[in-house]
Amino acid sequence: MSALTALGERRVAARIAGVAVLSVPAVLLRLSGTHPAPVLGMIAFGAGVLGAAVLLMWAAETARRDMSGSLALALLALIAVLPEYAVDLYYAYAAGSRPEYTAYAAANMTGANRLLVGVGWALVVLAFTLGTRRLVRSRSRAAGAEARAGTVRWDVWLRGHQRIELGFLAVAAVVAFVPALTGEIGWYIAIILIALYVLYVLRISRTGEQDEEEPAGVAGVLAGFPARTRRVTTAVLFVLGALVIFACAEPFADALVDAGSSLGVDRFLLVQWLAPLASEAPELIVAVVFAWRLRDGDAIGALLSSKVNQWTLLVGTLPIAYRLGGGAWSLPLDSRQTEEMLLTAAQTVLGLALLVDLVFRRREALLLFGLFVVQFVLPWESARLFLSLIYLALGFTVLMMKWDALAAAMRVVVRPDDGRAPSSGRGSPHEPEP
Repeated sequence: MSALTALGERRVAARIAGVAVLSVPAVLLRLSGTHPAPVLGMIAFGAGVLGAAVLLMWAAETARRDMSGSLALALLALIAVLPEYAVDLYYAYAAGSRPEYTAYAAANMTGANRLLVGVGWALVVLAFTLGTRRLVRSRSRAAGAEARAGTVRWDVWLRGHQRIELGFLAVAAVVAFVPALTGEIGWYIAIILIALYVLYVLRISRTGEQDEEEPAGVAGVLAGFPARTRRVTTAVLFVLGALVIFACAEPFADALVDAGSSLGVDRFLLVQWLAPLASEAPELIVAVVFAWRLRDGDAIGALLSSKVNQWTLLVGTLPIAYRLGGGAWSLPLDSRQTEEMLLTAAQTVLGLALLVDLVFRRREALLLFGLFVVQFVLPWESARLFLSLIYLALGFTVLMMKWDALAAAMRVVVRPDDGRAPSSGRGSPHEPEP
């Protein structure tokens, strides 16, 4: 083993240990049965959730060395957001006996989805732009005034096989309007969305598309281990992450609600934005790193797969958790939750419209981020309905302009063989950096 390799492994071991230590206070609090003050509990258990999310993210990325293909990407994207599932399903389960928690289940789910699209997708474009500028500067230094900056592309490109995600997201986007219209996430919606996710997994398992991603950072070092060592390490990270999530999800969810009362902050908003931020941050960071390294298809593809599983499987399992907790077969939504559901569904339509032609442009990312930010500054009560109309008007307008691209994505849903498209049909990506 070279000295450089040994140094890299020591650094990775130190980073894993550091993240594990981040979760120790939360685990100790849970094992001891201690109930800290709400704000302290929110911080401690939130750190535990964040640490577990990082461990699961590293484990998922490392496991891709042994699980290649589009199916692996979808399954590992699901694993990466397990902390989000744990917190949201706890709220739905608790709502079965504590009706006040019903609102928090919807808040956490809608917040996670809107954060992923409004911020996550935009961050990918920003990181890709900065990475491209780095490439241009590098070429300029190497070739002076004759640097071929014109050969560099600035838009984020998806791969051809990612029409599968877009097609299933289109179907899910239509189904998701039903809860907004009926005021409940009914058992029938749960069946449709869960079946849709299962069908999505079956579709991508038949594409034959090979995974071209190489793990980065900690996962990149772990992926270089001998097979036996790598698999054991991956399993240990999975187990540690799962145990921490099991220990922290319930007290973190309760602490968020109690902290809202202590701080005088709207508890709905705290649950809607802080919990998803903690649980999804590692995944967003990995996507940003991929984009910075000019692996834009990998970056946006991972977040797109997460959007599909959250907008199908996560939404579909909420009524089941609610029923298991003692509630009815349908998760009820009050007027505010219905508006939140409508707004999230409308944002999904616009996000789909912007990606459906397999190109995500900088101005489109800026539009998504701008509309996401606007929701926090509009002063009137009907702002969510107003923004929903804006999203829908823009989304349907763009979809009409990209009708052929939408039809191509929908054909993948109906005809699985159409998902076996080449990984890139738009020309070559960036040339390798000098």
